[in-house]
Amino acid sequence: VYGRNAAALSQALRLESPELPVEVNPAKPRRGSFEVTLLRPDGSSVELWTGIKKGPPRKLKFPEPQEVVKELKKHLS
Repeated sequence: VYGRNAAALSQALRLESPELPVEVNPAKPRRGSFEVTLLRPDGSSVELWTGIKKGPPRKLKFPEPQEVVKELKKHLS
């Protein structure tokens, strides 16, 4: 996760699943994007959130933490 919303979102993810490591911006993000990806142990990945096609306004590119936690739960069950 990346950006000004990263702290709130990473905290929500850690509270929901403390056993999962959360990396904040492990690589340089795409310009103008906010994305959250679940990396599975088998090497596959699932995009939990992308704001690339959202907005304007710019605030639509950033999710509410509860939305991402809801998606995480779906993919962990």
